[in-house]
Amino acid sequence: MDTSSPAVFVNGEILKMYLGRRVRAVVQVMRNEGGVIIGQSTDGYQLTIKGAQSLPLSHFVEVIGVADGNQSIRAEICTDFGDNFDTVSYNGLCQLANGKFKNLFL
Repeated sequence: MDTSSPAVFVNGEILKMYLGRRVRAVVQVMRNEGGVIIGQSTDGYQLTIKGAQSLPLSHFVEVIGVADGNQSIRAEICTDFGDNFDTVSYNGLCQLANGKFKNLFL
């Protein structure tokens, strides 16, 4: 496993804490606008994903990239998770990875 550039698990609320850093988030695709995805984070925030390939509407996608704004990510890797994803569990993971158990995550 390459740990030289870890990506922090984030949702919409936590993203703003990691500006300029590598993050990973899951969003539900709401719109595709020519290389830019407008999506809803698992906690209800609207996020802009720049440099993403076109994906089907309402699909969930994991984005790994650099947080370049309070509500935007410059994508490096996008993985389509399909149209069924447990957003509540993912939000719980984000809270654990950035809270009390932060030391267990990269």
